[in-house]
Amino acid sequence: MSAAAAGWLQFGVLVAALAVVHRPLGDHMAQVFTTPRHWRVERLVHRTVGVDADTEQRWPTYLRSVLAFSLVGVLLLYALQRVQQWLPLDNGRAAVEPGSAWNTAVSFVTNTNWQGYSGESTMGHLVQMAGLAVQNFLSAAVGIAVAIAVIRGFARTKTDRLGNFWVDLTRAVTRLLLPLSVVGALVMVLGGVVQNLGSGTGASTLAGATQFVPGGPVASQEAIKELGTNGGGFYNANAAHPFEGPTAWVSLFQVFLLLLIPLALPRTFGRMVGDRRQGWAILGVMAGLASASIGLVTWFEARAGGTATQLAGAAMEGKEVRFGEPLSALYAAATTLTSTGSVNSMHDSYTALGGGTVLANMMLGEVAPGGVGSGLYGMLVLAVVAVFVAGLMVGRTPEYLGKRLGRREMTLASLYILTTPALVLIGAAVAMALPAGRDSLLNTGPHGLSEALYAFASAGNNNGSAFAGLSANTPFYNTALGLAMVIGRYLPIVLVLALAGRLAAQGRTAVTAGTFPTHRPLFVGLLSAVVLVVVGLTYFPALSLGPLAEGL
Repeated sequence: MSAAAAGWLQFGVLVAALAVVHRPLGDHMAQVFTTPRHWRVERLVHRTVGVDADTEQRWPTYLRSVLAFSLVGVLLLYALQRVQQWLPLDNGRAAVEPGSAWNTAVSFVTNTNWQGYSGESTMGHLVQMAGLAVQNFLSAAVGIAVAIAVIRGFARTKTDRLGNFWVDLTRAVTRLLLPLSVVGALVMVLGGVVQNLGSGTGASTLAGATQFVPGGPVASQEAIKELGTNGGGFYNANAAHPFEGPTAWVSLFQVFLLLLIPLALPRTFGRMVGDRRQGWAILGVMAGLASASIGLVTWFEARAGGTATQLAGAAMEGKEVRFGEPLSALYAAATTLTSTGSVNSMHDSYTALGGGTVLANMMLGEVAPGGVGSGLYGMLVLAVVAVFVAGLMVGRTPEYLGKRLGRREMTLASLYILTTPALVLIGAAVAMALPAGRDSLLNTGPHGLSEALYAFASAGNNNGSAFAGLSANTPFYNTALGLAMVIGRYLPIVLVLALAGRLAAQGRTAVTAGTFPTHRPLFVGLLSAVVLVVVGLTYFPALSLGPLAEGL
């Protein structure tokens, strides 16, 4: 089978699998977050932390719960890394250096999972399981909880309540992430992904030497890292490592897992607002942008110029021959379209325009489909902007789902959109201006700029994938990228919860002949244009100095 045929087959299988689970999973999530019934184990958790599960919260209280819970998570994960040499299953690992421990704690709590270190030589098994894997569950659950609170803002009228964060968080773990992760881990174990508590095994190299390859609880962490769009790999090579991504079908299954929840959430949104057509419209925008990105990355990598790449049939540097160019490009596009960061190839080795496309995926705000929860509420903010633009065109007061969008609502939406570009562009500018930032770059010129720009785009958008070519485990990058992760995660949450609170307090405006329909192809096209123009063009000057200059 040719590479092109294999690529089409893989893409077709992926789309078919996602289509099969879209409706039942989306409906299940709607039921999970709307039923008044609590499981016994959930009531036990609520009593343990002193939460009244039947009391709902105003948006400031919901926000304080998110921030307090995340702060405790950072402190606990930081402490685990600093004392790991005294913990069981440490595998002889020393305490993680303070700067790296801070960066890693912030990274995993913010659902970024950026790693400036080699996982198999830095973390013991207990820190991997009780620290990193636990935060994979909890950070993903926080994103889902915030998305559900935002949906309630659109669905409810004349109330100041958005739900209970602790209830949403608990249900996201017990009823969604945990059962799906168990199934995903079992499938990957069957596919050859390592799952043990051993220290490792010896392997004979082609030169006749022996190399020690660490083992560990890989499959269990791999499942939730993909399902929760986390991305932190057990090994430094991430999903390109044969113990973490042993075969092509396992790699394709990992792509399925990372797209599973973000693409089902629009169905949940449609069910909860009482109009499934709205969910289909949001899904249409996400799917259209994602398909275009996958096609572009695959095209650039398969049609790369140069004698060597033409003889190889594609740009295969930095890619595993087990996966080939089509699956590598599919994985790269999917992981940057979501806030996952898991990789099965090295993006620094991509062609200039192929690498520029995966960089642009993150710069779009990761809303196609984005991370679990964050992708949906990011797209809903852009939908608010799209409706506002449509209102300006026809001279009407903008409305979305029966909610009027006034000055304060648009101020919150505008600040949301501007937050991440400011972080990325200012951070990259500071890095290029200071010797501490430039000295970590492997390359100079446009490619060096792309490396720095990619790092801050990955951190500011809570993606976590690395371009490679950048030595990030330095005091400057540990501090700067850690700040970008914190601000990039929580300032948008502040703004979007404030927006949801204002929307929930409104009544519902009656639909009239002049109401702009937000479930038709016209709105899908308008929203897609807003994503590309309002968000994408913000970065065009920087892209023109980096990947575009290199590629052209």
